[in-house]
Amino acid sequence: MTVTHGSWEPTPAARWEDAFLSGNGHHGTLTFGDPNDDRVIVTQHTLVRPNGAEHARPPELAAELPALQDRLLAGDLTAAESFTDHRPLQWVQPFHPAFQIRLRRDTPAEPHRYRRTVDFTTGETTATCGDWTSKVFVSRADDVIVQHITTPDLDISLDHRLPGAPTGLAVGHGEALTRHGALLTLRARYPGSDRAYTGVTLVALTGGSASLTLPGVRITGAASVLLLTRVRRHTGDLDVTAEQRALAALPDSYEDLLDRHLALHRTAYERVALDLRADPDERALPGSELLKRPRSTALLERLFAAGRYHLLSSSGLNPPRLTGLWTGDWDTAWSGAFTNDANLNLQTASAAAAALPEVTDALASLVHRQLDDWRENARAVFGARGAVAPAHTDGESGLTYHFSREYPLHLWTAGADWLLKPLVDHDETRGVHDPRTTAALAEAARFYEDFLTREDEDGTLVIVPSYSPENRPANASWGAIDAAMDLSAARHALLTAADRHPAEADRWRALAGRLPAHRVNADGALAEWARPGLDDTYDHRHLSHLYGVWPLDEITPYDTPELAAAAHRALALRGAENDSAHGHLHHALIAARLRDGRSVAHALDRVLDGDFFHTSLMSAHYPHRDVYNADAAHTLPAVLIEALVHSTPDRLVLFPALPPALTTGELRGLRTRFGAALDLSWGPEGATAVLRPTRTHRIDVRTPAGDTKPLDLVAGGEHVLTTGTW
Repeated sequence: MTVTHGSWEPTPAARWEDAFLSGNGHHGTLTFGDPNDDRVIVTQHTLVRPNGAEHARPPELAAELPALQDRLLAGDLTAAESFTDHRPLQWVQPFHPAFQIRLRRDTPAEPHRYRRTVDFTTGETTATCGDWTSKVFVSRADDVIVQHITTPDLDISLDHRLPGAPTGLAVGHGEALTRHGALLTLRARYPGSDRAYTGVTLVALTGGSASLTLPGVRITGAASVLLLTRVRRHTGDLDVTAEQRALAALPDSYEDLLDRHLALHRTAYERVALDLRADPDERALPGSELLKRPRSTALLERLFAAGRYHLLSSSGLNPPRLTGLWTGDWDTAWSGAFTNDANLNLQTASAAAAALPEVTDALASLVHRQLDDWRENARAVFGARGAVAPAHTDGESGLTYHFSREYPLHLWTAGADWLLKPLVDHDETRGVHDPRTTAALAEAARFYEDFLTREDEDGTLVIVPSYSPENRPANASWGAIDAAMDLSAARHALLTAADRHPAEADRWRALAGRLPAHRVNADGALAEWARPGLDDTYDHRHLSHLYGVWPLDEITPYDTPELAAAAHRALALRGAENDSAHGHLHHALIAARLRDGRSVAHALDRVLDGDFFHTSLMSAHYPHRDVYNADAAHTLPAVLIEALVHSTPDRLVLFPALPPALTTGELRGLRTRFGAALDLSWGPEGATAVLRPTRTHRIDVRTPAGDTKPLDLVAGGEHVLTTGTW
């Protein structure tokens, strides 16, 4: 492990937020690394606590929709506040940890000989202190948590007592000796529910003996101990014997299990790397010390690497939650949900370009599992065919039930397009259409076909009601008309679906063509609501109205320079509101598309100066490490990539928004939407881009100087572009 592709600390983690992380997109671990009382918190993507939301349905409001539309179009600016079935706000089922594996020793460790590390290339967290070593990884090949300990005497137990655990949680422990060690189980049933989860840990010894301590097992005289752990969420009873057999059938060697895992994890992680030619002495620092140097390029290198590692590690069954795949507290902020109106979208922003199809596949898995629920949302709220995505989901239900007067998220119709956009980008990098994505795009288009029925006197369609997450006009209520995000999403969904469905194409393109244009307000800024008379509220963390700039390519400095200038003005006027990490990095992504490197750098500085990162290199939602949250950690790689390169199916933009401080570096392994791998290097002597296309195609290359030249790509060839030859 080079320190850039990992991190280390000279002391154990005192807080779970600082614990080093591993994961395979199903199971996750948070490892403290204390040699006297080591704790490994176990998480699993399906673990959500029943809170009534498992029975929630979308509101049946379709019959009332025409009356609401009439009132809004007549100028009643508060009409949408009564468009509800008057239910209280219902949060989705909260994500929670399973338990902690506790490893206690009687022999005190020598603190001065201590070191803990996380290796991004392998997914291993390791702690050493003298002759004691503990290694943990979560196998992407076998979906099992693997822990290997070298110490002769050890007490092992599974402990559910974590912060916020419900007092009514019904917990049962099981312990049994086996031929090669022991089997430990922990079963927890949620209060007032038939749902439960069970953890199973198989303990295998090399030498020594095991004895039961109830709860737990004592190991004596062992050369080493191997723990294999899985968690299952279930109703009724779990067949623990079958789980034991499945674990016992795995290789009994840590090295063999690691090799199987590395074939998948290392291959994915090493596809892309960023080298900013940082100071070797700074690269060698522990993460806690490096975080004290916010202007260090070594810090940016490590955060880029950590962001890719954590994003990959939290993506499998699902994409990352608000907390990725990790939490040490049952009271997870905002339910630890998948928040689809900015957070999940920002976290997965780098997936296509950073060559992480594992992340895109995880997002696709979530989308396609929930498509029936999206259809139910369209029917219940809007009386329409097609699909409407919810703003929040726990991973089980895709139904819209989380809304209130101040957050009328049931009115938001742009979610399906935003969630499908990374899947479309992924298809473009491969040059192949996933039939599931093609079918889902048709569902989004059918919704707009039924929903877009109201028009102005000139025949221009009106999107009513319309909602811009999570903002409101300065002179109106939350539900309004013609939010810029809704306009961009509707146009994009209709046109993208038309490209893939020739039989419907003319009808959907015609519908898109009847949507109103964006409006530029009196401040020269792209208005958040295109409807005249709705005034902007500038101080807000979300930048929903600039959806046409990022992630779409509807508004660009090249094709729509006047709108791009208005978008840039809107970005400049936008406040930071509550100083959330996602607000700053969303700002940076949009600034990169608008070729504003100084604004990209300023947004990055706000995050790096704001003490947003724990020593685990996972991030927080607010400054001073307040509220554990993956937005900054997972989004930062996307910001750096967008500042260095942007691609569309027909265009390559090199160094659109290079921050002034990044004077030299190399970014290897990127994927472009025109189907080529890209290596990029730059420095005082100039820059070089190497393209390796997988399909023959003509693109336009845009240079830092603003020049545009055509380039004919040949599949299987190599195209080298250097300063002066662009």
